[in-house]
Amino acid sequence: MSRTINKVVALGIAIALGSALAGCSLLPREEEALKPPLVKPAEENYSTVEVVKGSIVKAISGSGSFESIHTDISQFTGQGGRIDKILVQSGDQVKKGDVLVQLILDGLDLQLKEQQLALEKAKYAFRQARDGDEQALNIAGLQLEIEQIKYDRLSKQFDSKQLVAGIDGQVVFAESLEEGDFVEAYQTLVIVADPTQLRIALRVENPTEIREVDVGANADISVKDEKVVGKVVQTPSSSPDTLNEDLAEKYAKTLYIQLPSIPKGAEIGTVADVKIITQQRDDVLKIPRSGLRSYLGRNFVRVLEEGKRLREIDVEPGLTGSTEVEIVTGLTEGQIIVQQ
Repeated sequence: MSRTINKVVALGIAIALGSALAGCSLLPREEEALKPPLVKPAEENYSTVEVVKGSIVKAISGSGSFESIHTDISQFTGQGGRIDKILVQSGDQVKKGDVLVQLILDGLDLQLKEQQLALEKAKYAFRQARDGDEQALNIAGLQLEIEQIKYDRLSKQFDSKQLVAGIDGQVVFAESLEEGDFVEAYQTLVIVADPTQLRIALRVENPTEIREVDVGANADISVKDEKVVGKVVQTPSSSPDTLNEDLAEKYAKTLYIQLPSIPKGAEIGTVADVKIITQQRDDVLKIPRSGLRSYLGRNFVRVLEEGKRLREIDVEPGLTGSTEVEIVTGLTEGQIIVQQ
């Protein structure tokens, strides 16, 4: 009996254990944690340049144009008037004495002819009076003087109604006017320029740059593939005094350059490339301007050491050119700097 009971108990334990094991096998297995992938860190790419020795220049460069040294500005003085006709336009060739602009005469031309006739009559009467008595001669002489004064005044009035060319040359400016338009006294209507006497005008907007140029400085000129060296003959500080506000403003921002000879094909308005070196230093340390950094008054560069480590170094910049800057202290030749 007891043996039978023991077998039953053992069988029950075996069944229970089997059920437990079977239940465990039905539960989902926990996933193993994945190991992080091995990623190679990205290498930083720097734009670098070597500190070198060489020459550095500071220069003014720009496009100038040929203009005449000698110009004649035509404007009415005393009083203006209404336009009868403008007889020229830009580009025309004129001779000294040619009429450029005519104001409405209001019958002044006829008055002048009538006075010319009166003057001739007075001259004839004076010649006839020479054969008479002295009193008749004096009267004829006084009448001649009166008619001459009248004629001179009318002639001056007539001349004031037209503008004539003061020189042989080319019309480089003619005001756009129509018949009947009123013009003021001292209004510039026509400018005639002598095309045989030319120089280059270079406009410089930066007042600091233009002050660095002196009369006599060399200027490298390129005109239509021809190169020539000219001389600066006028700067703002050496320009002549003028009451013309437009001309004074032009002089304040313009350098004038004289050439030893005019390049073939150059004429009024021809464009020329101009370069004037204002400062030059040789055998100095220099870097590109993009390598120099500034922050709150501090000037520094970033130096790449051993190809991977960056170090900031304070420097003292010197002469600055168009693309490069001199380094006075802080760097040595051969160092590698990182550009911005």
